[in-house]
Amino acid sequence: MPVTGTVRPGARFARLMAALVLAASFAGAATAPADAFELFGLRLFGKKDETKTEIVDPVFYSATFDAGVSNEELSDSLRDASLLVGDEGKAVSGSLGLISKARNDRERLVAALYEKARYDGVVTIRIAGRSLDDIAPDAQFNTSGPVPVSISVDPGNKFVLGDISLTGDAASLAPARFGLMPGGDAGSTAILRAERDMVRALKQEGRPLARVVSREVVADSATKELDISFGIEAGPIAPYGRTNVEGAEQVDREFIAYMTGLEPGETYSPEERDRARERLQNLDVFSSVSVAEADALDPDGSIPMNVVVSERKHRYFGVGATISSTDGAGIEGYWGHRNLFGRAEKLRIEGSISRIGSAPSLGMLNYNAAILFEKPGVMGPASKFISSVRASFEHPNAYNSFTVDARAGIRRDLTPKQTVSAEVRVAWSSVTDSFSPVVPRSHLLVSIPLEYVYDGRDNRLDPKRGQRFLVYAEPTRDLFSGANFLKVRGEASIYRSLDSDGRIVFAARAAAGSIVGAPLAAIPADRRFYSGGGGSVRGYAFQGVGPRDATGKPTGGRSFAEASLEMRIKVSEKVGLVPFIDAGTVSAATVPNLSTLQFGAGLGLRYLTPFGPLRVDAAVPLNRRPGDPSFGVYAGIGQAF
Repeated sequence: MPVTGTVRPGARFARLMAALVLAASFAGAATAPADAFELFGLRLFGKKDETKTEIVDPVFYSATFDAGVSNEELSDSLRDASLLVGDEGKAVSGSLGLISKARNDRERLVAALYEKARYDGVVTIRIAGRSLDDIAPDAQFNTSGPVPVSISVDPGNKFVLGDISLTGDAASLAPARFGLMPGGDAGSTAILRAERDMVRALKQEGRPLARVVSREVVADSATKELDISFGIEAGPIAPYGRTNVEGAEQVDREFIAYMTGLEPGETYSPEERDRARERLQNLDVFSSVSVAEADALDPDGSIPMNVVVSERKHRYFGVGATISSTDGAGIEGYWGHRNLFGRAEKLRIEGSISRIGSAPSLGMLNYNAAILFEKPGVMGPASKFISSVRASFEHPNAYNSFTVDARAGIRRDLTPKQTVSAEVRVAWSSVTDSFSPVVPRSHLLVSIPLEYVYDGRDNRLDPKRGQRFLVYAEPTRDLFSGANFLKVRGEASIYRSLDSDGRIVFAARAAAGSIVGAPLAAIPADRRFYSGGGGSVRGYAFQGVGPRDATGKPTGGRSFAEASLEMRIKVSEKVGLVPFIDAGTVSAATVPNLSTLQFGAGLGLRYLTPFGPLRVDAAVPLNRRPGDPSFGVYAGIGQAF
């Protein structure tokens, strides 16, 4: 749960906190030039990688396309492969440019036919009524209007696999293991994938130089069969040797080699090579990373590894915003550095103001400021040191608090999908709530947050397949009151695509938690469980689900349970609809009371962008209680879970 709460020190303190928030958000901008500015993840200024090229002697054309088949899937695939069709309306450079584009298009269409196992298909392209093969390279067309271009395809017959033979070091491999069997899929994509997988199977034995040395493919038009023969050379088993680094400018080269985790003397593994690339990419300082084995062994029999990187801009800053009909609007600003001391150390300074429009005065807005620091590789390449200091002045429905929270610890990747972390956390807070509504209570909490996360999602902002599990435990002692308690929480989410293209995705989430060891009143209000709002049970206000005191103010609880179901439907390339239902309960007891579940349901709109979906959800409470809103509207970036 987020650290929240505050005493009510008045408008002067609120103005001071607002000034600190803005200073924290844009500190660094005055001391160093900004290399990029981002708004909702979009770069507004900075160096561009793309340059515009002026078209010399522009020629326009009109295209007609005949796929020659009623099969909609094949027809769409061929149409998508044609750049003449896709770029219609865009000028080419002179008549020669049109001829070159047509020749390239024919090759693309033939390749598309091969992908569908159609090896006797014919592609015919005519420009101004003349066959492409009959047009001289220096031909000139009448360009007073769009030049007519026609594309027609005779897709031919669909082939299947016939004889399959493996020679050389691949002779012992079973072709069926890689999807190659008589009568099977003869598409070029399936064949190349099998070839790649066979080479990888040999590399998994520790053979970095495994490669295809020959490939023979014969299409028999009479039998409609494709006979293939592969010759593969395995090469010797070899250990890692030196790691060579190229492209580094400000990031330390020795550090880059260290972070690959490819230890000299250990047997080569393609999985370890791939993990090394992912580990370097996750440092967030490189725009591109390549990790590959050399073409030959060193004299000592080891395989050198070549790392090529391209660095990102290291400094950045940006702003963001959120809005909710029940919780008001919020703004945030941040400044960061991705390579503070030359070894991918991250520094981020951020601040936010929320409850704008829903708070009765400036003094009742929520203010947050934080400084975060990370240093990777402190206990091996798979680890990082994490630390932060946060100050918050907050007024949610359940309490008011002023909090200063400091923490430091280690996060370690057990596998590419599993992460554990352990921290030491010290937080001072002054809180008023239902149990102490007038005189603030001060707390000095020392705790050890422990967390395990399994993340098998295919995409974090818009997952279509996979699952994610989280287990969290935080033993805590209040040095002022002497109270001891243990907070535990678990969460699971699953994602299943109901079609091959991921246009319809079923998503489900469940979470539960409990606090044991101290009565509710002894647990600081900002450490209790709450539910309701855009991140839990939509249709209700933030903290709107759960027990309340006599005045209707939420008290929080020692346990909670939540569940959500969504059907994510992609109705076009840019727009998605998401019907959903949420449920949640909060209880003062250590076990959640499922008989008090509150339900919310609604419909979400998604605008799909390259950096993730923009989300707007509208929901209504299904078993509304007195004081609950009649509906809620929530907006943000990424899916709800």
